[in-house]
Amino acid sequence: MPGPKLFLLLIVAAAFPSAAAAQCRLCEQPTTARADVGTTGDLQLQVETNLNFDRLILVGSGNGAATIRPDGSSGAEGAVSQVGTRAMVGTVLVHGDPGRALRVEIPRRIDLYSLSGGRLTLEDVANDAGGAPRLDAAGNFSFRFGGRLLLSGEADGQYRGDLPISVDYADDAANSAESLTGR
Repeated sequence: MPGPKLFLLLIVAAAFPSAAAAQCRLCEQPTTARADVGTTGDLQLQVETNLNFDRLILVGSGNGAATIRPDGSSGAEGAVSQVGTRAMVGTVLVHGDPGRALRVEIPRRIDLYSLSGGRLTLEDVANDAGGAPRLDAAGNFSFRFGGRLLLSGEADGQYRGDLPISVDYADDAANSAESLTGR
């Protein structure tokens, strides 16, 4: 039986600005007045940290899984004996109108690919946004996400994938122009 193998994984997520955020902010008159809570303002999404499984130590070939939970805890099963010590949960920051309720949507499953054509699956994607996320008095909200990575057979290499994260105001669900999606 060959010795342990190191396995490096990274899930990339990058925030895309909304169309409203792309407008020239220097073209309008600045104001110090607080916007009404009932008005619809920009919703900004920033991925602060990417979900990163770091190095996985495999013992032999076969099926296994590595888990990183939103609280930062991790676990390994099957052919995966250990998750690297630098593994990190993903962290997302949201900024918008203070006190507004949010709706956060993240797919439960995505595929990751390597440059050599290999494929892995990230499933059971979970977050700690809660059932009724709401922007605080300063208009900020943050949440973390993690998931369970499934391995099968020889899967050496670096794997990457996009995890689309959609955040919009809960009371504007019918207005898709206020939805902001990051990948």
